[in-house]
Amino acid sequence: MTVEAIRVSPGWLDLRERADAAARVRELVGQLCRRLPAGGPWVIHDLACGSGAMGRWLAPLLRGPQRWVLHDRDPDLLALAATDVPGPAADGAAVAVETRLSDVTQLGRDELADATLITASALLDLLTGDELAAVIRACAGAGCPVLFTLSVTGRVHLAPPDQLDSRVAAAFDAHQRRMTPRGRLLGPDAVEAAVEGFRRLGAEVIVRPSPWRLGAAEAGLAAEWLTGWVGAACEQEDGLAADADLYRRRRLREAEAGRLAVTVGHADLLVLP
Repeated sequence: MTVEAIRVSPGWLDLRERADAAARVRELVGQLCRRLPAGGPWVIHDLACGSGAMGRWLAPLLRGPQRWVLHDRDPDLLALAATDVPGPAADGAAVAVETRLSDVTQLGRDELADATLITASALLDLLTGDELAAVIRACAGAGCPVLFTLSVTGRVHLAPPDQLDSRVAAAFDAHQRRMTPRGRLLGPDAVEAAVEGFRRLGAEVIVRPSPWRLGAAEAGLAAEWLTGWVGAACEQEDGLAADADLYRRRRLREAEAGRLAVTVGHADLLVLP
């Protein structure tokens, strides 16, 4: 990212890794493998890699030797990713990792020229329209498949229902689309924008839903997500704060007691040149 970048804590990434792995669509990995040379070697560029969770999920599903190139603007996250590397591959082949401190919205074609696959997770909804266009151009220039997972779609469902659910959800979506010094964030519009952008360049784009489904076993993640969800909504709509405080505490009690089920909509995209 660039100015006023959204920073992600290692604790949050660790907390969500299991739910992310459960939500990602393995069907797309099967389709991907049918389009790439069997047995590798694979050179995989992971954009905005965070702590490296995408590689830890995907590398064991691919056959053949792999070299993962992890891109992120946060040196602390890159250092963390380098200490918890993915692998081995599905057939036992070696998986190597290198890290690059980089702004994924500024990547040139040459930086991805050796890629046989480009991946990213939980990235697209954090971008502006111009930033997404730059990422699409860089990926298209590499001429290889691209797998984007876990882009927010704006669909949230909580059970049992509460009368404030829809108001909080609407305020949160508006926050996701807020204006920043970088421009207006795409938020839940990112999936549609990415599909349109790649298809304009002649690529095939396959989209599948990849929702989080959080129940009693994920109560800790549900509580952390809920706190951030309500907080962002209140930041967007000042008048919501008075009602939202009681709502948040009520929902947190339900989550901690294992009585709250949360579905958070995401989508996975496979782009085939």
